[in-house]
Amino acid sequence: MITSTHAIVFAEDAEESRAFFRDVLGFPSVDVGHGWLIFKLPPAELGIHPSGAGGPDSGAHELYLMCDDVEATVAELRAKGVEFTGPIEDQGFGLVTRLRVPGAGTLGLYQPKHASGWDL
Repeated sequence: MITSTHAIVFAEDAEESRAFFRDVLGFPSVDVGHGWLIFKLPPAELGIHPSGAGGPDSGAHELYLMCDDVEATVAELRAKGVEFTGPIEDQGFGLVTRLRVPGAGTLGLYQPKHASGWDL
């Protein structure tokens, strides 16, 4: 039986990225040896989107962090030194922006406007 999900962020500088998730985002973790941290994530949901037509190719995956108030969350994270790569935009399904993960590109952050499945 499936018991959970394990997401992976590939990073040029894994130590810097791990420090960001631990110290800036405050995600609890367990050290499984040699500084290799496995983080507890907030509750999750999974959306299946069609590929192509100007979007990602089939087999592509994205990771978004969700929040209740994107403007307040952006302000809180900016105060901690987090860099955002663009403004908050209304994408119809929610208010969306992207934040830079040191050593590992960007992650989406959004306040959904749709019903959520993470608390079912």
